[in-house]
Amino acid sequence: MYTGTVYIPDDAPPITIFGMGKQPDAVRIELALDSQFSPAQYRQTVNADDYPPHSPAYYQYALCAGKTTALIGTNCAAVFWSQSNDLQLVNLTIANSLLDTVDGGTHQGVALRTDGDRIQLQNVRLLGRQDTLYLNVSNRRNDALTDRINRVYVKDSYIEGDVDYVFGRANTVFEGVHFHTVSSRQSPEAYVLAPNTLPDNPYGFLVKNSRFTTDDGYKGTFKAKLGRAWDQGAGKTGYVPGKTANGQVLIMNSAIDSGYDSLSPWGAAATTARPFKGNASPSRQLNDVQYNRLWER
Repeated sequence: MYTGTVYIPDDAPPITIFGMGKQPDAVRIELALDSQFSPAQYRQTVNADDYPPHSPAYYQYALCAGKTTALIGTNCAAVFWSQSNDLQLVNLTIANSLLDTVDGGTHQGVALRTDGDRIQLQNVRLLGRQDTLYLNVSNRRNDALTDRINRVYVKDSYIEGDVDYVFGRANTVFEGVHFHTVSSRQSPEAYVLAPNTLPDNPYGFLVKNSRFTTDDGYKGTFKAKLGRAWDQGAGKTGYVPGKTANGQVLIMNSAIDSGYDSLSPWGAAATTARPFKGNASPSRQLNDVQYNRLWER
């Protein structure tokens, strides 16, 4: 087990990290990072000696260690953070070990954040609670980009969390993935997927031949939801059709257990609380910005 962060800069060459154990839990990368940490807490937690000023990933450490805001935020709460293209992770576990040491409130703790294109994850275990897997599109200054599309492929993997624990803007295919929603933090709400797909991008998250399970905390009247849109950046303006992100998800040929809300599987959007609004018309335009783009079949 390695306890610490792993940062890969944007100009890194193609990299494959392959766990040599018989199972993915034999090789484990973990650390407890919380979006609610102050920059001082971040500096105390992340070993600065791993990122000396001359090292390629120093800028990533400096972006977070040098923040002047009260909190580091979600972008700096990732255990494994790669900005490079052509990253392949195989047969290993990445955990944000914050887990149940915090309450069910807002505590984003990212296990894996990717900002690059052509990312492949195979037979990996990603463990966290809120915001476990961040499929992002941003530059080396942490600015969100709207002029680039990143592609990610996740196969035969296990992802665990409770709130928005798979989120982001990258075009992502999940195949043979086990999504497991836990209730141990007693969060008042639970969502698996939270895409912030650009409104002019017809593709967001495709989930196929996968399964969605829950623990016993969702077997009664309280149910988890498959997801919700993330209306990123629209907290003050509200959802603006055609300008605000409009998350896109298609779940197909997948098993969904009884811990999920079968009558209302999609929740109101994050950031704006925009109520879910679907369109069941056979002649519907699938990318109509007046409606959500969240489907399961």
